[in-house]
Amino acid sequence: MKGHHIGEFEEVILLIVAANNKKAYGVLIYEILDNDLNRKVNISAVHVVLKRLEKKGMVKAHVGGITNQRGGRRKKFYEITALGKQLLDQMHETRVKLYQKIPKISFQ
Repeated sequence: MKGHHIGEFEEVILLIVAANNKKAYGVLIYEILDNDLNRKVNISAVHVVLKRLEKKGMVKAHVGGITNQRGGRRKKFYEITALGKQLLDQMHETRVKLYQKIPKISFQ
């Protein structure tokens, strides 16, 4: 995994894609960020990160069918790749190892 780095916002979006694998799309990700994580972002920021993750090989996209609800437009769905999952696993392992090194501190 050497040489593969993503920032915190990319990591959060990759986690959302993984949690909603093959059903994740821009607006769903935006709503999860807004409603569940209370992160106020612009929808275009979500799309920029999705394109960046796709370029890095962390996610892949497929286009869904045409729907009347979307005025004939198609949704672009994302799924995590093996490389994306490996990176998330590595990041999780690193964070857990570091967290476990925090000494037991009392703040009383």
